[in-house]
Amino acid sequence: MGTDRENGSLYTSINGYVATVEFGHPASNSFVSELLDRLAKEFNKLSENKDVHVILLKSEGNKAFCAGASFNELMSVSNLEEGKVFFSGFAHVINAMRTCKKVIVGRVQGKTVGGGVGLAAACDYVYAHENASIKLSELSIGIAPLVIEPAVERKIGTGGLSELSLAPAEWKTAYWAQEKGLYAKVFDSISEMDKELDFFTNQLASYNPDGLAEWKKVLWKNTDHWEQLLVERAAITGGLVLSDFTKNALSKFRK
Repeated sequence: MGTDRENGSLYTSINGYVATVEFGHPASNSFVSELLDRLAKEFNKLSENKDVHVILLKSEGNKAFCAGASFNELMSVSNLEEGKVFFSGFAHVINAMRTCKKVIVGRVQGKTVGGGVGLAAACDYVYAHENASIKLSELSIGIAPLVIEPAVERKIGTGGLSELSLAPAEWKTAYWAQEKGLYAKVFDSISEMDKELDFFTNQLASYNPDGLAEWKKVLWKNTDHWEQLLVERAAITGGLVLSDFTKNALSKFRK
């Protein structure tokens, strides 16, 4: 079920201690600011919900998982403040996922780019389909993946991050992403993936929620400074997006 609303959509359903959060946008499930804001608030809310032990994050449809930041909104950034606010959207989502007391399991059914890779990296465990190739295209449009870098580097290491980010036109396969530690499991069948995912999330949700919360804190140790760091990175990216290089690159993409 696709959405044609320009601000995208966000739905949460709770079933037996598992909350499924599904986001969608007609432009390959990309994120406008409003949708990022809603997603961050949703994670904060679910973090405090006693009836939720595990969160499953997924996107609409069977094509792209997430195309990153909204292209149209990127094009419309006209000053530093707007740029900082826009890129802070991903900063707030990643921080909300990091501090959320519930384990977050990602379901990546298709290609994911830029901020979408950051979103997958901020999940605690990820199931992916073999079509779920990844790309960090930021350098090719004159910016850099500064906001999502801490989350991606935490999962795939500096070597993997260099390889991915310095070849911004190149897709890396789902199996590459699994080998580097971004994906836990990769499936060649969506139905098989969903069956396994259902079993896994329900099993996880049957464990002591306090034990899961304490263990999640350990998995995210030494990241408290991200609260400030990611917003600082958003400000730098906001400056880069105003460069002539980026304006020219974006207008070429649009054509």
